[in-house]
Amino acid sequence: MKSFKDKVAVITGAGSGIGRYLSILLAKDGANIVVCDVNEDTLNETIEMLSQYNVSVSSHVLDVANKGDIEALPGKVIEHYGKIDLVFNNAGVATGGHFKDLDEEYWDWVMGVNLHGVVNSTRAFIPHMIDRPEAAIINTSSIFGMVAAPGHTVYHATKFAVRGFTEGLALEMAVTNPNLQIHCVHPGHIGTNIASSAKMSEETINTVIEERNNLNFTRNNPTSLEEIGIQFKDGGMHPSKAANIILNGVRKNKSRILVGLDAKLLDLSQRLFPKHYHKTWILFMPLMLLFRDKKPLKSLD
Repeated sequence: MKSFKDKVAVITGAGSGIGRYLSILLAKDGANIVVCDVNEDTLNETIEMLSQYNVSVSSHVLDVANKGDIEALPGKVIEHYGKIDLVFNNAGVATGGHFKDLDEEYWDWVMGVNLHGVVNSTRAFIPHMIDRPEAAIINTSSIFGMVAAPGHTVYHATKFAVRGFTEGLALEMAVTNPNLQIHCVHPGHIGTNIASSAKMSEETINTVIEERNNLNFTRNNPTSLEEIGIQFKDGGMHPSKAANIILNGVRKNKSRILVGLDAKLLDLSQRLFPKHYHKTWILFMPLMLLFRDKKPLKSLD
């Protein structure tokens, strides 16, 4: 896709993090923006940030796990703009704990947002996009859609599934509708609110804290889920830079978009050592921590 100017872009999870900065960078490039999020307060903050750009902005408070809301969204966008050019299925959530201890409620919640939300949105929007001269669907997986670690079974299940779904869809579209680009995004550690918004039982929270402290992830051991969330957000790549990498990948029509040095190194570890990649991570960890870019994108200053 050569340019985002005058395109209509739909972004889920736009109330914060990568989704917020995808919205801002697209608006900066002249795209008209449809922002969606389950949190009305943070969504309004994003809308306020978009007000400085001379583009049309519309918003929808919705839960991507609600199939009815997702199915109704394309019609609302078409009614307002007359077309849809870009869909970023970016909304995501997480929980923690080992599978044997994980409440089914939390399993279903993560599956509903991370997997069913992506699939249902893609299904709903494709009919309105296949005849566009150029269009793109961008689905967010994760580096945890390529490698696995204990304590994240449901997150892995969704992100591996998003990867498989998106890569299969990309092959299909390349044959039948090559004008519709399909992208799978694999972020590494990005400084977002996903950890602070995670849902888990009090017992699981205590277990997760104990495991993190035993591994010495940080100098200041967290004592609550709130502190874990703060440390996660402060320790990752700034989401504006992640958004910029994603948009550059869309411009270059890269079917797989790896975001961050950590994502690239963990992907490489799995390729080189498919059975024992975990054993290599201790070698990569200093590089990942040293070169993580926490500063906002300069062009936003």
